[in-house]
Amino acid sequence: MAGDTPRGDAETSAAKASEQPNAQTPSPPGHGKATHRALILGAIGVVFGDIGTSPIYALREAIGHAQKGVGGELAIIGVVSLAFWALMVVVTFKYVMFLMRADNKGEGGTLSLMALAQHAVGRRSAWLFILGVCGAALFYSDGVITPAISVLSAVEGLKDAPGLNGELDPFILPISAGILIALFLVQSRGTAGLAKFFGPITAVWFLSLGVLGLTHIFDDISILRALSPIYGVELLLKDGFLGFVILGSVFLAVTGAEALYADMGHFGKAPIRQGWLFVVLPCLTLNYLGQGAFLLDNPGAADNPFWNMVPQMIYWPMLILATAATVIASQAVITGAFSVTQQAVQLGLLPRIDIRNTSETLAGQIYVPAVNSLLMIGVLFLLLTFQSSHNLTAAYGVAVTGTMLVNTLMSWSVVTKKWKWPMWAVLGTLVPFGIIDGVFLTSNLLKIPDGAWMPLVLGGGLVLIMWTWVRGTQILTEKTRKDSLPLHDLIEMLKARPPHRAPGTAIFLTSDPEVAPVALMHNLKHNKVLHEKNVILTVHTADRPRVADSQRVTMEPISDDFKRLTITYGFMETPNVPRALGLCRKQGLKFDIMSTSFFLGRRSVVPSARQGMPLWQDKLFIFLMRNAANPTDFFHIPPGRVVELGTQVSV
Repeated sequence: MAGDTPRGDAETSAAKASEQPNAQTPSPPGHGKATHRALILGAIGVVFGDIGTSPIYALREAIGHAQKGVGGELAIIGVVSLAFWALMVVVTFKYVMFLMRADNKGEGGTLSLMALAQHAVGRRSAWLFILGVCGAALFYSDGVITPAISVLSAVEGLKDAPGLNGELDPFILPISAGILIALFLVQSRGTAGLAKFFGPITAVWFLSLGVLGLTHIFDDISILRALSPIYGVELLLKDGFLGFVILGSVFLAVTGAEALYADMGHFGKAPIRQGWLFVVLPCLTLNYLGQGAFLLDNPGAADNPFWNMVPQMIYWPMLILATAATVIASQAVITGAFSVTQQAVQLGLLPRIDIRNTSETLAGQIYVPAVNSLLMIGVLFLLLTFQSSHNLTAAYGVAVTGTMLVNTLMSWSVVTKKWKWPMWAVLGTLVPFGIIDGVFLTSNLLKIPDGAWMPLVLGGGLVLIMWTWVRGTQILTEKTRKDSLPLHDLIEMLKARPPHRAPGTAIFLTSDPEVAPVALMHNLKHNKVLHEKNVILTVHTADRPRVADSQRVTMEPISDDFKRLTITYGFMETPNVPRALGLCRKQGLKFDIMSTSFFLGRRSVVPSARQGMPLWQDKLFIFLMRNAANPTDFFHIPPGRVVELGTQVSV
């Protein structure tokens, strides 16, 4: 699963300080090792949940394709070899060793990488922006597919459950839907209480995978030949075009790899790397080798090798454990979608959305009602449309491979501009990664008729929404600036013709601090009054995940009556204007929040066929504006202190 951002989790907060570059935060005496082990366990529970459920279906799909070609022993050994080396190259070499170095103040993920690349370039880059938007859109597409395929693949274990004889087969889909609906319904209550069980449950799942695989390796010890890449290459060469198709299914073994990078900010580099190298990678390797040896000894079990090799005496515990692991993987995707939404809103890619904190102590614990509802509808639509995990695998790979290719392309700017690598090192690193990503993406695109169209359509729709919002906002800003009066000119006019003065402080929120806010102009025009103290307030989003309180507020006196105030937040923070205003006391601006008036300009936008975007896109932008969260709620301003003054603008 694409995890584009940290997943709010109770295990994660301890990593924040320790993984910042040049951080000097010491561990508490006697607790450093315990904390580190807890972070590793937490990472196993959240970061690796998705890639840990791949053994249920990945080899089944890949070997199913391989047996249509060269078949025989080479089909099994070759596929296992390809799966192992995909884990080594894509996950270990690309993400663990290379891409996790490209952290943005300790954070990772597509949007974080976009902000880091923009900072490295030193200006806003159109192609980096496009890549970031595409990566975010593909993440949402993958976020719809992962819960559906993960939970459904586990529940499908009921087909081979001992003693049932297929009696529950008609109920597999309803059971899966029920589990997922329940999962989405509990999101509003927060998951901090349940999160402490994620690590232990997933750790038991990985150990079970490893032990299960190890016991079956001895079915045919010759499967160890799969550790050599020669057999994977031989399979691809002998199968020709079919070998290219096989790669699309082999890629299922590494879905979720990007979560290592996305969740870096919550767990830190070291716990994720150690969790992968010492626990997850060995257990996955043993399981894939065990499945291969089992199939060499039992060729007829290829229809569902994972469940076929589970001994009957532990079948039910394994089925329950698999279901729990897939629910945890789905939870990581859902909370990841919430975090990506928060980042996208802060970076201006989406309109303001209702974002609620579900924990008083953990900032990562958020709930986004609109996203939760849309994800649930999308997941249920997939279940009804595709009906089985086998059918869903066709739709799974495109979004993940697309996200991986986007990460590779965006890292170019970081490597060349920020790290200043020599060109031979850049080409020697990024070109092979880019080729591998491109081959996997092209292979998965062959599945468009079978279902890969779905993430492309969904991703395309999200790109359209983001582009419409960004472009519409730019047009609106340009038009407002064109029709507005520079703030300094207004101040000079007020000195020449002073209006009536009202006691107290007025704060005018605006996105452009250089021009007179619409609310200020309307207040002067209609109420013919100016407060004793006037603050022009702008909320700015930085290109880093978090901003220290010491850098939160900057104040610039403009005249005796006016001050320009800028509040800066990182793209992973939730704006809280009253709390930030409390920091102004250190800079000499003292006022009572409950005796201060906040003036907001509300723009009524009407479409225009003669300017800006096409008419249909104007209407889409207006729809997004009307459904955006109220700025009073979004910025946590006391509603009783807000005055809204409106104007009409055409776009």
